[in-house]
Amino acid sequence: MIGIVGIATIFVMVFGGYLAAGGKMGIIIKSLPFEMMMIGGAAVGAFLISNDMGGVKHTIKDIGKVFKGPKWKPDDYRDLLCLLFALIRIQKANPVEVEQHIEDPENSAIFNKYPKILGDKEAVNLISDTMRSASMNYDDPHQVEEVLEKRIEANMHHALHSSHALQAIADGLPALGIVAAVLGVIKTMASIDQPPEVLGTLIGGALVGTFLGVFLAYGFFGPFAGKVKSVVEEDGHFYQLIREVLVANLHNHAAAICIEVGRQNTPSHFRPGFSELEEALKSVKQDAA
Repeated sequence: MIGIVGIATIFVMVFGGYLAAGGKMGIIIKSLPFEMMMIGGAAVGAFLISNDMGGVKHTIKDIGKVFKGPKWKPDDYRDLLCLLFALIRIQKANPVEVEQHIEDPENSAIFNKYPKILGDKEAVNLISDTMRSASMNYDDPHQVEEVLEKRIEANMHHALHSSHALQAIADGLPALGIVAAVLGVIKTMASIDQPPEVLGTLIGGALVGTFLGVFLAYGFFGPFAGKVKSVVEEDGHFYQLIREVLVANLHNHAAAICIEVGRQNTPSHFRPGFSELEEALKSVKQDAA
């Protein structure tokens, strides 16, 4: 919602200020389709050249994050801590029993209590792979932490591709606007014998290209790139939380301590309160009983 409000604010402030200063929309409206075709078409072409089809689809999909915001909400962090608590308790009590949950999460009664987490393959694989490694005696906390960190960094690098692609477009749009403006000047020079009012209209139309390139770059694509990056980094905390809890588990801390380590490392605006989490964990214990 706030993204739509931001876009509306940009249009109202820019064009409202222009009209309030006595500007006329006629020349902009007349030139806009042709300038947009040149600038927008060149930007799309450059985007296609610099990305493969997977990157193109990824970027188009991620534009929705500007309006949807982070995937993971505060309740999801609480649910994740409850899920990890249940798995760690089982692993400590009966290492063999936990295997049925991490080997087949789709049919796990524990995972199915949290369908949103179950629907995220990376979160499920991160949990399952790490707990499976521990059962195979690959349980050096420092080595596992390093492996998890590299894996999360690699996933983050991939997830930020959309932000980089959008920023590249934003960086190129002002130059493409100049290209369109130069073409408009060339067109104007071909009509140099026309009266001043005609030349003024032609020059104004040419300058629309410069305006449009800068307007799209700093009013839309730049902010879109920044927002996508912000959302991806926010969602990254979810996977960092998995790492913190599972590494704490490898240090042989009690399940409750592992969960508290995770809670303390959760960003403050997502962190569940101690009492709230305690109530949720009591429910987990009762279900297990």
